[in-house]
Formats: sequence, C-alpha cells, structure tokens
Amino acid sequence: MEISSLPHVDEHTQVVAADAHAVWQSVGEVLDRSFSEGRLAGYARLVGCPDRTASGPRPLAEGSACPGFHVLSATPDRELVLVGRHYFSTYALVFRLDRAGPGRTRLRAETRARFPGPFGTLYRLLVIGTGGHALSVRRLLAAVRRRAENVG
Repeated sequence: MEISSLPHVDEHTQVVAADAHAVWQSVGEVLDRSFSEGRLAGYARLVGCPDRTASGPRPLAEGSACPGFHVLSATPDRELVLVGRHYFSTYALVFRLDRAGPGRTRLRAETRARFPGPFGTLYRLLVIGTGGHALSVRRLLAAVRRRAENVG
C-alpha cells in the first residue's frame, strides 16, 4: 500500500516529557493493549478487516498485526506505520516521533484514509464527521504520554 496515495484525514500531536526511546516503547505497549481488546476484535470482524487478531512479533514490528491493523514499517524511536482495510475504508495510521527539546519528544499521529462509494461516505460521516476518530486518537496519545512519563 502506498501511504501517500491515501487522502490526509487529520493529525494530532502530543509533547511528551520523555526521550524518544521511552515514547517508542510506550507507543507499542499502548497500541498493543488498546487494539487487542475484545470489542475491537469483534468490530474488526464485523466490518471485514483481514487483520482480526494480535499476531506476529512483539513489541510491534514489521509483520505484527492487531485487530484492524498490521505494521507496514517500524523504525524504532522514529516512525511506526500501521495500515488496514475493511468493507468501507482503506487507511493508515502513522506515528512519528521528533525531538522537542532536552528530554522531550513530539509524538504525532497522522491518519490517512479512502472511503469509497456511498457506504464509505456514510462510514466517514459516522466515524470522522462525529469527531469519534479524533477523540480516540487523542486518548491514545494521552495514554502514551502518561505511560512514557511514568516509566521514563
């Protein structure tokens, strides 16, 4: 999948008072825990995601999967690219880590997605248009920040 071919949906940022290594580890742990919850696996089945269970290497690396996503690429302490698809969308969630000063890391989560056809349009309205997606991503980033700052 060519990430740049997917339309940009949004980007959220969190500055974390921890180094990139601690943030990287926290991203993997939080995503693995959050995405592997039972209800997300059920949702992945319902909407026809091919990735329906946690599998592959841990911590998250190329070849890892969790409900709704698989890891396309992982550059430790720098970038994690998750991709997925289902009946209504093809999407990517890209986490980027940048230095934000001494002992601080800027964590960005960029979403890119295509929503084809009338059902894709409706799905986009329900997920993106209601603000539910943005709320979920902000919660993930906040959980990563708390984890990294408490461990690092």
